[in-house]
Amino acid sequence: MGRKTWRIVAKALGEKASPHNGEADLVAVVRLVILAGYMITNTVICAGVIRHWNDNEPRNAPQTLLLQPQHGRL
Repeated sequence: MGRKTWRIVAKALGEKASPHNGEADLVAVVRLVILAGYMITNTVICAGVIRHWNDNEPRNAPQTLLLQPQHGRL
């Protein structure tokens, strides 16, 4: 990641946590990891909801076979 891109990402994550650049960068990385975890979790939850949408409706309902009595056959 380029230096300018990193600065924009770090600023987007919130205010600078420390006057020291190294420490502020570390805090920004931790915030980025937390954000990524939230995004991954949300994506998995949404995918599960979409996958199980309308699961209460039977997909392949078993067909009932009605047997008619046949007279004269054994």
